[in-house]
Amino acid sequence: MTPKPSANPQKELPRIVVIGGGTGLSVMLRGLKQKPLDITAIVTVADDGGSSGILREEMQMPPPGDIRNVLAALADAEPLLADMLSYRFNNGKGLAGHSLGNLILAAMTDISGDFVAGIRELSRVLAVRGRVLPAANQAIVLRAEMADGRIVVGESSIPKAGVAIKRVFIEPENVEPLPEAIEAIEQADAILMGPGSLYTSIIPNLLVPKLADAIVKSDAVKIFVCNVMTQPGETDNYSVSDHLDAVHAHIGHQLFDYVIVNDGEIPPQVHQMYAEQGSTAVHLDMDEVMRRGYKVIADTLVLFRTYLRHDAAKLSNHIYQLVADWKKRKG
Repeated sequence: MTPKPSANPQKELPRIVVIGGGTGLSVMLRGLKQKPLDITAIVTVADDGGSSGILREEMQMPPPGDIRNVLAALADAEPLLADMLSYRFNNGKGLAGHSLGNLILAAMTDISGDFVAGIRELSRVLAVRGRVLPAANQAIVLRAEMADGRIVVGESSIPKAGVAIKRVFIEPENVEPLPEAIEAIEQADAILMGPGSLYTSIIPNLLVPKLADAIVKSDAVKIFVCNVMTQPGETDNYSVSDHLDAVHAHIGHQLFDYVIVNDGEIPPQVHQMYAEQGSTAVHLDMDEVMRRGYKVIADTLVLFRTYLRHDAAKLSNHIYQLVADWKKRKG
């Protein structure tokens, strides 16, 4: 009698969907990929600055920068290969400012004729642990209405406007998410957002209509990882509850069950360094956060080397425990 093939162990792993963009997301994913999790990363396509902006304009493709960072973070390839993705040319007419990973993604898109197919092929080459999907298969233009009534166009221009952000919105408004992204959300045991730029990396994903609807309907545990420091021109003087209120105001729903926050001390010299850039520690207003109905996990979650970053190992431990417990309760 022919034995039945064993079940795919990957299908038994807790499924987590991570949504966002920027450096904070990549740092966190480096920790999460060490855990027994089935990871899908849904990444913003609103970037219009630097190398990504040039390729977006010249190649008529979604911006590759945030995708590249996530691929490098989740890669199981030789470290040198992952480092090559992040290599940025300093010289060369037309090359200066471009990262090699962005150019490779542009080439893969041109060869395959499709951005998503290009990501899929590069993921295979890099032995990426999980799936990486753009929030949409087209570039999104991000616009912001400022507190003074002005409309500022472009992700890279919004933090430079010098006025508080009232709201952000995308064009086209009816952009379609990838079917694979919707399917991943529907099957998820956990949905995780942050850390990252609130208005330019996190909220733009939630403005893709069907994506936000799928998240609201999902019975997954929903987790928000709050930034450690405010972002100049974007979240000046924001507390933890201000971050949560901004998401609620844009989506019209209280999305999250849990909020993970740093409550560790930041050394005075680090405070000073960030203050010179117009950035301060995000105030943990615990009473306000809990009054809104969120459960809070607070811990010392920062590491300082050249910059403050989340401690990827400690953060991923908290996330994994939450996801594993939730999956167990779901049966």
